[in-house]
Amino acid sequence: MKWRTILLQYCFLLVTCILTALEAVPIDIDKTKVENAQPVDSAKIEPPDTGLYYDEYLKQVIDVLETDNHFREKLQKADIEEIKSGRLSKELDLVSHHVRTKLDELKRQEVARLRMLIKAKLDSLQDTGIDHHALLKQFDHLNHLNPEKFESTDLDMLIKAATSDLEHYDKARHEEFKKYEMMKEHERREYLKTLNEEKRKEEESKFEEMKRKHENHPKGSKDQLKEVWEEADGLDPNDFDPKTFFKLHDVNSDGFLDEQELEALFTKELEKVYDPKNEEDDMVEMEEERLRMREHVMNEVDTNKDRLVTLEEFLKATEKKEFLEPDSWETLDQQQFFTEEELKEYENIISIQETELKKKADELQKQKEELQRQHDQLEAQKLEYHQVLQQMEQKKLQQEISPSVPGGESKIQPRI
Repeated sequence: MKWRTILLQYCFLLVTCILTALEAVPIDIDKTKVENAQPVDSAKIEPPDTGLYYDEYLKQVIDVLETDNHFREKLQKADIEEIKSGRLSKELDLVSHHVRTKLDELKRQEVARLRMLIKAKLDSLQDTGIDHHALLKQFDHLNHLNPEKFESTDLDMLIKAATSDLEHYDKARHEEFKKYEMMKEHERREYLKTLNEEKRKEEESKFEEMKRKHENHPKGSKDQLKEVWEEADGLDPNDFDPKTFFKLHDVNSDGFLDEQELEALFTKELEKVYDPKNEEDDMVEMEEERLRMREHVMNEVDTNKDRLVTLEEFLKATEKKEFLEPDSWETLDQQQFFTEEELKEYENIISIQETELKKKADELQKQKEELQRQHDQLEAQKLEYHQVLQQMEQKKLQQEISPSVPGGESKIQPRI
């Protein structure tokens, strides 16, 4: 059903390839007029895991809502603002009793799951006196004040929570890559310090050569598309036609280029530069390059920001000055992800962490040595105790076998 895609389109607005996997159908009514657009059976497509801790609950809610004709109709006519504002969630009050019953059951199951997770976590900490009601407040994808009923508030909270969480995830991904790059540079510089002058110059020369090689990345321009047209499509680059190119790479023939279809174009070009067999080629950077190119193209081409590119949007983009210029896109090697000040600050943090770890390691070593000393002391005491016991037992046995008599001689009674 197409409407579920629209709902997920908003929820997953900031996640790469979620809309693609669901074969997204746009809300903008003008997009339905694209020629040769063919419907796609989304029921056959299994949406990927979003990475959200309530991913399964989100999918189940959508599956149930999909069965209500009234809600599906309303959503087909809705726009992003109606979904974002929560006005569409009010339509939940008009869905069938059967659907509401199923949603209620899903919510009760989700609340039970969260309570079980909370209890398991607190039990591991040996905590007692659990207030499930208070702890449920930390989960903002459902209304914990009414754990029995799924209301319009729950749908609104679910959509907003998914959007917010995924937005933070996207931002966190960029931050993690920045840290990754700073750590790489830090380790490179530390390694250079261990080399003599000759070896250091060799390494610096090798590093610069690698940068020059990677500057030959796809630029997101007409020249890049022509390469795909020639190499992947097997067509004459002199006969390049944007309209034909669009239809060739609209893999599912739904009339739009989604994020996955766009990334497929970038991947073919990126693989010319990044080879997992080469030590100098960083596959983490290749992935970041592909994602940034997708974001760049979406920002430049997707004018209504629905994460889909229509033929009209694509054709307009190919007429822009930026598209015609081969060097319009800056590759990762041309971008500065951090300043020297940020790197120094990061290195200071690493230094502090290393100092704290060393301090803890020293403390643990001292504890280990103290425990070993106590162990050795106990073993010595144990050995001494056993020796005393043995001496006492030997002495007692000797007294029983050979009792002492006056004069220091033993008296043995004759046997009659």
